[in-house]
Amino acid sequence: MGEFVRVETGAAEGVATLRLDRPKVNALNSQVVAELHQAADELAGRTEVRAVVVWGGPKVFAAGADINEFSGMDAELARRLTRNINDALRALELLPQITIAAINGYALGGGCELAMAAEFRLVGEGAVLGQPEILLGIIPGGGGTQRLSRLVGITRAKELIYSGRNVKADEAVAIGLASAVHPDGDVYDEAVKLAARYAAGPAALTLAKSAILDSVSLPLDEGLAAECEAFAACFDTEDAHIGVASFLENGPGRATFTGR
Repeated sequence: MGEFVRVETGAAEGVATLRLDRPKVNALNSQVVAELHQAADELAGRTEVRAVVVWGGPKVFAAGADINEFSGMDAELARRLTRNINDALRALELLPQITIAAINGYALGGGCELAMAAEFRLVGEGAVLGQPEILLGIIPGGGGTQRLSRLVGITRAKELIYSGRNVKADEAVAIGLASAVHPDGDVYDEAVKLAARYAAGPAALTLAKSAILDSVSLPLDEGLAAECEAFAACFDTEDAHIGVASFLENGPGRATFTGR
């Protein structure tokens, strides 16, 4: 367990919380990034965990990178920094578990990039997201130019990155940056409920996730081939046979899955 990032269990069966806790605003310095990567590596090997909630606590998700580390930085140090954060967020993105970011308060810069590495983002009514790096004379370096474009479209991503403006909760949902908005005090609980629903799902969820992630940048024919392989792999799982048998006997939506 790290000093600023820890993995917690017990909120719901099969659900873990990846908890950021670096007062006051969960700024992402080099140590936090390293601990995020370590936590993702730990979670990747925990087969009893089927869904993960990423949470910065009830006040701030993550207000961005620790700008103190930028002082005096040259291109080579910047290259090392961006590679480290991208490696950490990619490890989170590629987890076999379903991932949900529960966002209270600010998720700016690196914090927004962390949230976008999760599959779903639930935001509180007071949440504020954005990529304000341009206001420092730099650009996003943790995947912001890539994931934001994929989530909201290229034109809107350009507008947000070029302006550096903040995006409030309702707009985040409207443009596809967030999945849903909830009262601030309910965000984490709602994320756990959603995670528990996925944690109770079939092993095929992991195969669906990998099929989507592995194919998103491929030509259609190659993506379809990857989907075919993932579809076939479903039938090596116990859950596929449970689901089919349950459908034939009881109709849809009544299966109880094992995660195997």
